[in-house]
Amino acid sequence: MATSIRLELFSTSTCNRCAKAKQRLQAMVGNFDEGTIVYREIDVLEELDYAVSLGVLTTPSIAIDGELAFSAIPSEKKLRAALNERLAMLS
Repeated sequence: MATSIRLELFSTSTCNRCAKAKQRLQAMVGNFDEGTIVYREIDVLEELDYAVSLGVLTTPSIAIDGELAFSAIPSEKKLRAALNERLAMLS
């Protein structure tokens, strides 16, 4: 069984905090083995229905495996813990 999780960042092009979140998430993904995390950036204006279906009300927001995990930029420690917890569930 392949062990990978889907990490999605919901943002907008005019959000200053979103740029910081993108950098943090890209760096975090780079710290895991290749293929462990499938990372995708989502512009909420382009995929509004999907964002609303997850409960995204603010940007940046982060979903893990299709579930809203953070509605603000988490600390690196909290994000890493959430990713490791999800990976442990798949093992």
